[in-house]
Amino acid sequence: MTVEQDTAPALQRRRVVVRGVVQGVGFRPFVHALATALGVSGHVTNTTEGVVAEIEGDPGRIADFLERVRREAPPLAVVESVSHEPLPPLGDTGFAITPSRPGAGDRTLVSPDTATCDACLAEMRDPADRRHRHPFITCTHCGPRFTIVRALPYDRANTTMARFPMCPRCAREYEDPADRRFHAQPVACHDCGPRLELLVPLGGGVPGTRSRPEPLTRVRRLLADGAIVAVKGLGGYHLACDAANPEAVRLLRRRKDRGDKPFAVMARDLAVAEALAHVGERERELLTGIRRPIVLMRRREDAAAHAVADEVAPGCLDLGVMLPYTPVHHLLFGLPGDPPGPGVLVMTSGNLGGEPIVTDDAEAVTRLAGLADAWLTHDRPIHVPCDDSVVRVCDGEELLVRRSRGYAPLPIALPVPVAPALAVGGDLKNVFCVGSGRRAWLSAHVGDMDDLATLTAFGTAARQLEDITGVRPGLLAADRHPGYRSARWAEREAADRPVRRVQHHHAHVAAVMAEHGLDLGDRVIGVAMDGTGYGTDGAVWGGEFLLAGYDGFDRFAHLAYVPLPGGDVSVRRPYRMALAHLYAAGLPWDRGLPCVAACPEDERAVLARQLERGLHCAPTSSMGRLFDAVSSLAGVCQVAGFEAQAAVALEAAARRCGERVDGYRFGLPEPGAGPVAVDPGPVLAEAAADVAGGVAPEVVAARFHAGVVGMVRSVCAAARERHGLETVALSGGVFCNALLTEGCARGLRDDGFTVLRHRLVPPNDGGLALGQLVVAAHGAAVATG
Repeated sequence: MTVEQDTAPALQRRRVVVRGVVQGVGFRPFVHALATALGVSGHVTNTTEGVVAEIEGDPGRIADFLERVRREAPPLAVVESVSHEPLPPLGDTGFAITPSRPGAGDRTLVSPDTATCDACLAEMRDPADRRHRHPFITCTHCGPRFTIVRALPYDRANTTMARFPMCPRCAREYEDPADRRFHAQPVACHDCGPRLELLVPLGGGVPGTRSRPEPLTRVRRLLADGAIVAVKGLGGYHLACDAANPEAVRLLRRRKDRGDKPFAVMARDLAVAEALAHVGERERELLTGIRRPIVLMRRREDAAAHAVADEVAPGCLDLGVMLPYTPVHHLLFGLPGDPPGPGVLVMTSGNLGGEPIVTDDAEAVTRLAGLADAWLTHDRPIHVPCDDSVVRVCDGEELLVRRSRGYAPLPIALPVPVAPALAVGGDLKNVFCVGSGRRAWLSAHVGDMDDLATLTAFGTAARQLEDITGVRPGLLAADRHPGYRSARWAEREAADRPVRRVQHHHAHVAAVMAEHGLDLGDRVIGVAMDGTGYGTDGAVWGGEFLLAGYDGFDRFAHLAYVPLPGGDVSVRRPYRMALAHLYAAGLPWDRGLPCVAACPEDERAVLARQLERGLHCAPTSSMGRLFDAVSSLAGVCQVAGFEAQAAVALEAAARRCGERVDGYRFGLPEPGAGPVAVDPGPVLAEAAADVAGGVAPEVVAARFHAGVVGMVRSVCAAARERHGLETVALSGGVFCNALLTEGCARGLRDDGFTVLRHRLVPPNDGGLALGQLVVAAHGAAVATG
């Protein structure tokens, strides 16, 4: 008699480590549900490595688990890797979620703050739900993350929610693996969560009276009556007012000393946004997605139903629009049945010009006392500031102008390994970066490093990013400019660590290369165009063609030097730059030209002597300054109240031109022994002739843009012919100009080039630190310590 053998497969056990953005996004409950559905036993926990699970079951189900844990991850999760190793079976029964444990090793990744999800919004709007009108409703799929984290692992005790003990009902949801709020660290309700409070001044601008019952109703009334309200958000305070009220907008502009710099607005919903601007499919995705950035879009001219005052963005073709991304924002606009309030609000950073965004409640009532008429605040602390992100759509793709809320601190994968390092970025639009191995973490937007408050905020944010990433920098990287405050900060903080100085435009090009995964031996034609960058010869660079790799660069071509009279004075007064360019080109200062007429006669006489004698006239190859010059020459912008105003206005004028035009021609000499000096003189001559002949500013602007595109194509073609390079990388603040970027990218692709442009970091100085990091690790950066 034959006894049939038991052929059931032996049990297997695996230790599984999932790395990436996997904490605070519902990953442990997802693992619990997956394991339970597959009938495998074990447990799962959070550690500083990531999410760690031990699973036990038959081999087929173990294999199924390992495949599905990556493919079916929760919506906010970003799974970078899934690794596993065998363990001896223990005979577990059931599957459990165990308490988080600290430990050594790689740090897991913290999720960015994300917009309130549809499920939470439905509960907030449901009168029968216990969280009806709850201003801090959240779950594992939405809400604050980065701005409330104090330490890892990401547990409530390590967030600013630690001061709010959960009520019994919230605690039951938090402990229930089947609940959407299972281990959602910011979970709370009306009974146990943060509280909104409205502060209004008794006199002298300092808040003195408090209102907790129904503060939002009163705030809507204040906004409708023309008040300016400081509103505490996820990463700091906003200053809000009715965008349709010109008096309120003018008042806010005066109080912030804003000049003509455009404000962004928050629209009640997508329908209102579509009434304000031309919203394409990609813009719609950005407006309604989990990140909810400010999206720059072309304004509608028929926006009568939901108009914004002209004072919101004076003279601008585009409007920056975002949709509500917190419960407080949704409640500000009101739920069905609420008394009506404004449908569009100006939402600008709560700060004085040049200072960092205010996050501390005590500072808010003092630093914003001269700006706000009331304060809508709450008692959940903000641990790290995080301004709104700004994007536009260029050539069908997202183009980041400011990378902050919703994006930071998501890491960027590096194609080359780096030793633990901190790159401090630049002085304008500062963003710093820490990196280790094959990851780089960029900070949220810090701002312009021109005052003590911003430098203090920089240091605090750097320590926080080092803490949550576990990177302990042994190397610092900074710009080569001797006067940059960011570089001086690096020198002061270095102690015995080396500080490596990286040339500005090399860092720009390296950032694009790193984004696109180029390797150590790769070289590109780097087109780096911006306003200011310190050159290796001491000149002010900004119109550069570099033959570059991470390990160094050769300067193939650049705009020919012209004098920059008085430095920043000429940046603020574009007419001075126009006169300098005319002088350099040997062209007369015809009194009929707008730039000549804009310059006061006595200033013009002093400027002429200054240019003749070369006094305080640094040489510059800046494309940004050439944009300023043509903007003034065409009569578009004579005085700039904010950075790049003249260039932005020139782009807007070019986009208004409805006809096809021929581009102006630059002087392009044959390549010789040294870098090619591309002469802008012929462009100035043609533009001046057009202006004198009565050609419309829009046509002049369009011809200039077309001319720059043609020049870029010609120089890149010459670089390819001479050096055999087939890849072009576009970077620098000038490439925030969508018209120019689209034209260059299309033209170069038509010429057979592979074109790399920014998608993960901004082309302006907000992406500089990423390039500094990889060049300092692998290049010929200058060591100063």
